[in-house]
Amino acid sequence: MTDTSARLLQLLSILQTRREWTGPELCERLGVSARTVRRDIERLRDLGYPVHATLGSVGGYSLEAGTAMPPLLLDDEEAVAIAIGLRGAAGGAVEGIEETSVRALAKLEQVLPDRLRRRVNALHTATMPLSAPAAGPTVDPETLTVLASAVRDRERLRFSYRAKDDTETGRLIEPYGLVSAGRRWYLVAWDADREDWRTFRVDRMDAPRLTGVRFAVRELPAENAAAYVTRSLGAARPQLQAVLTVHASAERLTDRFRVTGTEVEPIDEHTCTLRTVADSLEWLAMRIAFLDLEFEVREPPELRDVLRDLARKLVRAAGPPEGGDQAT
Repeated sequence: MTDTSARLLQLLSILQTRREWTGPELCERLGVSARTVRRDIERLRDLGYPVHATLGSVGGYSLEAGTAMPPLLLDDEEAVAIAIGLRGAAGGAVEGIEETSVRALAKLEQVLPDRLRRRVNALHTATMPLSAPAAGPTVDPETLTVLASAVRDRERLRFSYRAKDDTETGRLIEPYGLVSAGRRWYLVAWDADREDWRTFRVDRMDAPRLTGVRFAVRELPAENAAAYVTRSLGAARPQLQAVLTVHASAERLTDRFRVTGTEVEPIDEHTCTLRTVADSLEWLAMRIAFLDLEFEVREPPELRDVLRDLARKLVRAAGPPEGGDQAT
């Protein structure tokens, strides 16, 4: 692949990640002159990519939807098939890829012609899964797409929000990031009216709409959006902490025990300390029982009693061993 071809693909990828880029921003990202950027934009247009340019001090370049899918990417049938698959995954049908699916869906729908959007909507509406979805709140992929676009473009949002007590309030926010936590989605945002950071459950939002007003991203008081949601949820409900000595290396335990809110600290090459939290001692016992590693409970002492009860229940459920009596 020539340098020019590689740069064109890089330019196309950059244009798809945000609604609009200024000329100087593209020059900096690509490491080329303004003249080269203008020439590359013309090459993309010649290939059928609808790149729109606006003049002036606030002008820039944006990739817009055209009358047909841009060449060299996807044909109509492939675009429809991928959009349908991404909508299903964004709705939680495939665990673990929801966030990636939303980002990809927002990028794809940005350039889908209207006739293909109508086909995607018709197929999605007419399709019914064979098995029922897992219990829990559901979120409309259209809502996720709007939120993902607002996060990407740094654009303010308005929506109605329903609290736990069913009271509804209007919100004006600056979205920072989306977080997928099992069957629930959370939006981390700066609340303009309350002048503070907030975590919003997406299934409690109603009719989010873009305002067209851009904002400068504020510094989040956490490492990232996922860390902020974890901290917010932890503050919202009391949790029990367990401290264990595990007879395995810290690296091995970290690989085996991937649970939010967990800390692993090495003691030596073959032993480490595990700190983890849960809503109940029973859930803690179930979680650590499946470690398949030797461990001792350091705290709380009540966890030892819960583990003993669990062990007795499992022994009774298993029944006596073949050819012998059940242990008492």
